[in-house]
Amino acid sequence: MVWSSESIPRQEGRIAFISGANSGLGFDTAKALLEKGATVILGCRSLEKAEQAKLKLLNETNCRNIEVSKIDLSDLKEVDEAINLLNIKYKKLDLLINNAGVMAPPRTSSKQGFELQFAVNHLSHMALTLKLLPLLVEQPGTRVVTVTSGAQYMGTINWDDLQGEQKYDRWASYSQSKLANVMFALELNYKLRRSNLGIASLSAHPGLARTNLQRTSVKANGSWQEAAAYRLMDPIFQSSQMGSLPQLFAATGTNAKGGEQYGPRFNFRGYPKLCRIAPLALKAEQRERLWAVSEKLIGDVVDISQGKALLSKK
Repeated sequence: MVWSSESIPRQEGRIAFISGANSGLGFDTAKALLEKGATVILGCRSLEKAEQAKLKLLNETNCRNIEVSKIDLSDLKEVDEAINLLNIKYKKLDLLINNAGVMAPPRTSSKQGFELQFAVNHLSHMALTLKLLPLLVEQPGTRVVTVTSGAQYMGTINWDDLQGEQKYDRWASYSQSKLANVMFALELNYKLRRSNLGIASLSAHPGLARTNLQRTSVKANGSWQEAAAYRLMDPIFQSSQMGSLPQLFAATGTNAKGGEQYGPRFNFRGYPKLCRIAPLALKAEQRERLWAVSEKLIGDVVDISQGKALLSKK
């Protein structure tokens, strides 16, 4: 028996925050949760994109419990300010889905000078999670789902040039950020269990899903070779709706557990199943090192003191 969006348990009374919710996997995840009764906060880079997504969701689902949040993940300071507003407005949060991402742009820096993919895909989601921990604690069934990619299996952490300042390869940097996603999700789950906070951290990847990432990457790089490759591979790409199922299972599946990762049945496409984690992410000392480095970079800009205090409880 396959697990589909119809299998999602009812979500009445639960509040979910989804980054990058205006299109692709994030939009389809928001739609599925709304249809099951959840209140969904759409985290988007601009209010214009957020309002457009909200209007589309209102038309497609007839669900009214949709909120919006402007959060530009290329700026840690804005992440800090956006989550401060959420902490004032909401008393609790049940689901956090770290979904937004950028893929293989030319060498670009975030507002704080970090390589853009490392900043958006990893650092900002770590900051987002630690800032939101006070809202996530003590809710039954609370989960954090960090969305990665099959690129994790090809990734390494370039400790000598983490920001790609000496030599930049856009695909190597993308793979590094996606490996970092899994390392963060695993280390977070370890710290959550140790602190007995009752929150599960999981990761998920969509396989080859047709989203705006491919189109954006081709446009940013002006690569006809990449465009041709995507056209040739198009028949094996699955829809973003199918691609969103692994993160929906990780967020709501009754059998999903902290520390696990879900992906398509056939790795590239298919219904969700438990899937293997990149071997490099299983090395505890590497995860601890990445956590320490990332915490320092984030902590220089974002106030993550409450999250750190919660995770330090024994």
